[in-house]
Amino acid sequence: MVQPLLLIVDDEKPTRDALRMALEDHYEVYTAANLAQAQAILSSEPIDLVLTDLRLGGDSGMDILQYGKTLDDPPNCIVMTAYGSVDTAVEAMKQGAFSFVTKPLNLDEVDLLLQRANRTRTLEEENRDLQTRLAPSAGLEKILGDTPEMQTLFTRIRQVAPSRTTVLIEGESGTGKELVAHAIHALSGRPKNKFVAVNCAALSPQLLESELFGHEKGSFTGAGQRRIGRFEQANGGTIFLDEIGEIDASTQVKLLRTLSERTIERVGSNEPIKIDVRVIAATNKNLAAMVREGTFREDLYFRLNIVQIDMPPLRNRKDDIVLLAHAFLKEFCRENGKSDKILTKPALRLLRSYSWPGNVRQLRTAIEHGVVMSSGREIGPDDLPSFLSASSSDAEKTVSAKNIGADAEPLAIRLEKHPNLNLQWVERQTIRKALEIAECNRSEAARLLGISRRTLHRKLAEYPELATDFPSST
Repeated sequence: MVQPLLLIVDDEKPTRDALRMALEDHYEVYTAANLAQAQAILSSEPIDLVLTDLRLGGDSGMDILQYGKTLDDPPNCIVMTAYGSVDTAVEAMKQGAFSFVTKPLNLDEVDLLLQRANRTRTLEEENRDLQTRLAPSAGLEKILGDTPEMQTLFTRIRQVAPSRTTVLIEGESGTGKELVAHAIHALSGRPKNKFVAVNCAALSPQLLESELFGHEKGSFTGAGQRRIGRFEQANGGTIFLDEIGEIDASTQVKLLRTLSERTIERVGSNEPIKIDVRVIAATNKNLAAMVREGTFREDLYFRLNIVQIDMPPLRNRKDDIVLLAHAFLKEFCRENGKSDKILTKPALRLLRSYSWPGNVRQLRTAIEHGVVMSSGREIGPDDLPSFLSASSSDAEKTVSAKNIGADAEPLAIRLEKHPNLNLQWVERQTIRKALEIAECNRSEAARLLGISRRTLHRKLAEYPELATDFPSST
C-alpha cells in the first residue's frame, strides 16, 4: 500500500528530524523550515497531511493552513502549539485545521491524530467518488455531439470504462481526447478516483522520467528531496499519458516494464514499487506508422493499444457544429458576465462552411472571440474571427472556378424548353452537380446544398443511381 504523504513544518531542525524519524515508517515524510519551503512542496507534491508549528520564526503556520485550502485537493492540517497558545490553536481549527496538539509533544498522540486525519481524508475521497458515479451521465456530460460518429464514440466509452484495460485514444489535436479520458475514468469506478494527467510532449526526457516514476534524493543534480512520481500519485486511479508518441526510447522501455509488471522504480533506486493504475494514452500521431518506421516500440504499442478509440475530426461531423456553438455561446456569455446572445443565421452558415483544422478547440475559441467582440445581442459574421471570412471567400472562388457553370444552362431557360420537368428531376440534377463539384465528398456536397449530411443520405436512397455514380469519399 502506498504510504500517505506527510509534510512536517517547524523552524527548529531537531524537532523536524525527531518527528521525521518517528513517523517515516508509516508516512512518506517531507520537511520544511518556513512558509516558502512549505508552499514549494505543497505546490509540487500531492501532500495528504500537514503537521505544522504555529510559530515559524517570522512566518505563521496559519499562512500554511490558508495556502493548503487554495489547492485543488487540500491536505488535512494539524497544528502544533505551545501550551499557553491553545486559544490560537482553536482559532486555527475554526479556519479549517483538522486538529491541534500541544508542545512538548506526545508522539503517540501525534500518530493517533495523523491516523484519524488520514482516515477522514480517505472517507471524503470515497464520498466524492460515490457522488460522481451516481451523477446522471457522469463523465459524458462535457462531450457534446448528436451525430452517428459521436453516438458510436459514447457507446465505446461505456463499453470500455468499467474494465481496467489500457486504452489508446487517437485523433487530431483539439478533438477532445482528454475529455474522453476523463469520461472513461469517471465511469470506471476506480476506488480512490484519482485522475492524473501528464503531457509527455512538454517535458525533456530526463524530466519526463522523473515526472512519471519519481526520484530519490540526490539521484541527479537538483534532486534535493525525494519526489513521488505521477504513477504513484495515481495509485488506485487513472493516469492519462497525453502525446504518448513523443516519449524517447529510454522512457519507452521503462514504461513497457511498468505496464508489463505493474511496478515502477524511482530514478536513483532499484527498489520496485507495486502500483494499481489504469493507463489511458492519447496521441495525434499514427503510432502504427511510427512502429513501421522504427520510432516507436512495437511491444509497447501492443501494450497500449489493447482497446483503441478513434476521435472523429469536426469536419466529419458538421451536424454537431451548431450544437457545440450554442453550448460554447452559453458558457462564454456566463463567464464574461454578458446577457444571453444569439448567433445569426449568416454566422451559423459561416461556422458550418469552415473546415476546422483545429477541431472543437478552434471552434470554442472562435465562439469566445464572438462573445467578446459583439456589441449587441446578436453575433454576426463580422464578430467572428477573420480566418472564417477569409476561408469562406476562398471557398467561393473555388466553387466559381469549377462552377455548375460554364456549360450549365440557366434553370429558367431549361424549364422553358422542357415544360414537363418536375421538381424531383430538378432536385436530382442539383444533387448530382453538387456531388460533381465536391468530388464525391458527401460532407462538402451537403454543405453546398445547405442540408445536413444525414438529409443527403436520405436523398441518395431515393435516387440510387446517384449513389452508384458518386461513391462516398468520406
